Amino acid sequence: MAYLQLNDIKKSYHLNDQDFDVLKGINLEFERGEFVSILGESGGGKTTLMNIIAGLDSDYEGDVLLDGKSTKKDTAKQLDEYRRKTIGFIFQSFNLISHLSIRENIMVSMEMTNLSKKEQEKRVDELLEKVGLTEHKNKYPNQLSGGQKQRVSVARALASDPDIIIADEPTGALDAQNTTEILELMNEIAKDGKLVLAVTHSQIVANYGTRIVHLADGVIDDEQRLKPAFPVDDKVRPFKSKVANSKSIAAMAWHHFSYNLKRNLLIMFGASIGIFSVIIMLGLGNGTKGYINHEIYSQINPNTVQVTQKVGEDSDPSKINMKDSDVKKIQKIDNVKQAAKGYYSVGGGQLKSGDKTSKISFLQTFNNTIKKNTIKSGNVPGKDEILISKSDAEKFNKKHPYSVKGQTITLYMNAAGADAQPQVLEKQVKVSGVADTQGAAISYSTMESMFKDAGLQFKPNFLAVDISGGVKNVDPVQNEIKALKDSKGKALYQITGAGSIVSTLNIYVNLAVTVLVAIAAISLLVSAIMIIVVLYISVSERTKEIGILRALGFTKRNVRNLFIFESFFIGLLSSIFAVVIGYLAQSGINHLSTSGIHYSLMQISVGNAIFGIVVSVIICLLAALAPAHKAAKVDPVVSLSAE
Repeated sequence: MAYLQLNDIKKSYHLNDQDFDVLKGINLEFERGEFVSILGESGGGKTTLMNIIAGLDSDYEGDVLLDGKSTKKDTAKQLDEYRRKTIGFIFQSFNLISHLSIRENIMVSMEMTNLSKKEQEKRVDELLEKVGLTEHKNKYPNQLSGGQKQRVSVARALASDPDIIIADEPTGALDAQNTTEILELMNEIAKDGKLVLAVTHSQIVANYGTRIVHLADGVIDDEQRLKPAFPVDDKVRPFKSKVANSKSIAAMAWHHFSYNLKRNLLIMFGASIGIFSVIIMLGLGNGTKGYINHEIYSQINPNTVQVTQKVGEDSDPSKINMKDSDVKKIQKIDNVKQAAKGYYSVGGGQLKSGDKTSKISFLQTFNNTIKKNTIKSGNVPGKDEILISKSDAEKFNKKHPYSVKGQTITLYMNAAGADAQPQVLEKQVKVSGVADTQGAAISYSTMESMFKDAGLQFKPNFLAVDISGGVKNVDPVQNEIKALKDSKGKALYQITGAGSIVSTLNIYVNLAVTVLVAIAAISLLVSAIMIIVVLYISVSERTKEIGILRALGFTKRNVRNLFIFESFFIGLLSSIFAVVIGYLAQSGINHLSTSGIHYSLMQISVGNAIFGIVVSVIICLLAALAPAHKAAKVDPVVSLSAE
């Protein structure tokens, strides 16, 4: 049985509602050790026949048998494997990959073997020596002559140690001397026990082989044996072929990315603008929230929050009464250190000393929400004492407000009396200190005594809840407090005071930042469209390269991943560039804000940077899907003929 057998091969093309027969029933047999020339004029079907033998074209009638096994019904993956293991190509136009060096062009075939990297390099160097190009191995195709390029093509065809070498017009672009040298190389290949099939219209080339098959108008009209086939030694191939792995494809993608670095830098710059905008907006959001919290928390203790009973809009706040049962409920929550009762005067009050008065915006019992370091003169208020603000103290002594400390003044406080009628409570109190805050504070016992002296029931209306473990536990504890419900499923408590203000402000800041990030994200959409366009252009530019890779045995998935990896590099590097520029911008902005408001207004977190990188990579990968799919669908026969 012949090594390669063609049984009644027919092929036609459909054009303008007409069928054009190219091959009209080809029957041929070939053996290893033969150098067979398929001779004929242009348009006779020689190249079409070679594409069918090579497994590039599966749309034909008849059958191709290799060692008695039919390839007619092979899947695309099986045909890829067939080309990897069995076929080596030598092209008339050389079909070298321009952005790879001579050595790297040959190495492409070696990526689909199970040899180690060192073994691959050794084999490539041996092949370069065999074709006489050792000194030129680091040159690029555009630095070689036509004869040298064809030698590289020969070396690449031999790299995977195939049994069949298909040469399509291998000397068509060469002068007489180079033609002779290439034919001698092909003769040596046949001597090594391989089947060499050369498509040619040159009688000189045809006379160099062992057999001539003449093809005209799609039929074999003559066949001539020039000399016997070379003897074939059955030797075991020193390595096995395999599908190129992701690491190899990534390396190829990086090589092409680096080769077109200038263009890719412009693409990366455009892609980075969107990521930079998003990162800047997130950093400003962090800084703005931080600044608000800093300003508020400089006046109050962030680890103490005020909790009161949740009342409806129509309910009477004066009926709120925080009991021991409320204290116990709150103290059961994790990280709650203690809950202390307190009272907040809804109607505020008034201070009077002699003929001078000062209206206080609010009055409450002293608790840990008030930072002790805000007391600029004096101490925490004790029994029958009051802590007043600096602005109130200035009403009594404008030039020396801190001298008010120790004076006895009259405190008037609005309260709800019998039948919820307003009533003014009065008490002589001593100024314990002056604080850099707003409002005034008295001790719990003082507040309680004012109500008792007026014959009114004292109802604490909030709890000062101290939270342990730092600021990180504040939000979780607040959420647990707000989650407590009564038997009817209604919320029992709400957060009041500065803690609720901070939460509300943070919500508004987050909302504003989200809107700004969404606006900035529009540029990400523009970047994605740009990348899609660039990759589609790249597919068109690299049509020939795609055909070469498919001819060598690369799968559709390999080709698809090649473009996906390139897009990944664009996304990753552009986002890293955006992060670096973002941190540089942060440095400049914070230098200005620190000198103005003594606070770093831009705070790009590590999480923001990682978010930017991940989003950029995902967008680029999504943008690459359609172009990469198109690249994988390119017909290798069509792409190899592309100019």
